[in-house]
Amino acid sequence: MIVLLVMAMLTACAAVTQDLSGRMFTFPQETNTAHVKLNVAQKELSAVTVCHRSFTDLKRDHGLFSLATSSNHNDFLIYWIEASKAMSPHIRDKRVDYGSFDYKPNTWHSICTTWDSKSGLVQLWFDGIPSIRRFISSGSNIKGTMMITLGQEQDSHGGGFDIKQSFVGMMSDVHMWNYILSSCEIQKYVDANHFTPGNVINWNALDFQIVNNVLIEDKWKSC
Repeated sequence: MIVLLVMAMLTACAAVTQDLSGRMFTFPQETNTAHVKLNVAQKELSAVTVCHRSFTDLKRDHGLFSLATSSNHNDFLIYWIEASKAMSPHIRDKRVDYGSFDYKPNTWHSICTTWDSKSGLVQLWFDGIPSIRRFISSGSNIKGTMMITLGQEQDSHGGGFDIKQSFVGMMSDVHMWNYILSSCEIQKYVDANHFTPGNVINWNALDFQIVNNVLIEDKWKSC
């Protein structure tokens, strides 16, 4: 595997916009500093879909996607809870746990999460398998300056990182939409089959900043 970019081992790099098709972020070690910041222009979200692919062998709690605002540090968080073996979406600082999915180590998993502020319903799609729709939070949009991080879970707006919640592994194909993706579009994402890229976060035109030891590498391909 060829390392295409080794960015900022000790300090933050300037924000860049790149097409990361066929590539992945590698988070090679436990740390309370290394992360990727995703820059978005969006200031308000009344509905959200977030999809990503990840690969890890961690046997402890860890964050997978963290969106914080000044009013809610868990405004949209995807988090694995090891003790209960549950994938746990947090929306507007409230959470539900889904413990019915097989989160195998050393395996690529595709995870999509949807939420609508009007109904308050959240749903998780794990490797194309949908969860039940559950109530989590309604009547209040995600609003304000959004800090989005990969590799760390925010306990404050843009910080408060805990080494024991850090992600170690690989992550790819991160997309975010300001609407609920249909089940057909989610399946297209899972299959990597000509899906509609995210209109808030687009992996094919990603505006991001790497802080400390995170690598960009070619994603593994079947021979």
